[in-house]
Amino acid sequence: MRRFTVTFAAAAMVLVAAGAHAKNDDIDINRLNSNLDQLASDPVLGSYAQAEQARARDAINRLAQAKSRDREHDLYLAERRVDLARAAAQLQDAQVKSNQLDREHDQILLENSRNEADIAQRELERQRMQYQLAQEESARLQQQGEAASQAAEQARAEADQAKKLAAAQSKVAGAAKREAALAAQAAKAMRSQMQGDSSSDTPAPTTHKKAKKPPADDQQ
Repeated sequence: MRRFTVTFAAAAMVLVAAGAHAKNDDIDINRLNSNLDQLASDPVLGSYAQAEQARARDAINRLAQAKSRDREHDLYLAERRVDLARAAAQLQDAQVKSNQLDREHDQILLENSRNEADIAQRELERQRMQYQLAQEESARLQQQGEAASQAAEQARAEADQAKKLAAAQSKVAGAAKREAALAAQAAKAMRSQMQGDSSSDTPAPTTHKKAKKPPADDQQ
């Protein structure tokens, strides 16, 4: 009777221990499944690391079927698989965001390059316009200079012609003056000659003078 009581008590303790062990298994499995379900349902991370999530799910299933002697090892593997699935999902998310940032950065650089190219193009166009205006202004000034040079040359030619004309007019005036002087002299001479001729044509008046005596020497 006493032996039966001891045996029953031992069996009862084994059943209690087995029940506690099974309860602990259920807690660990539920915890791991809950963590993995949270990862799978995460709106950001859930779509990443699908292979790692599948391996973690397999590890949890092996833990549920593991024998007592393998439980600790399978629990460790299942926990690491769940942690690895979450870490892999976070890494992939970080890589995607990094790639997106790189693309955005490249896009920003591209936009900046385009803006700089547009600015450079506008600056080049502005300088080209300035150069064209400068060329036109230079051509205009050159034309003005040529026109001024031609006008100056024409003015010098006209001045030389006027100087020659004045010299010629001066010679003509001098010749006319000399001719006038000669004509005046000729007219004066002609008047004098005419006056002389008039005097010779008029008879001299008769004057009775007493005859002078010859000098004494002549009488002797």
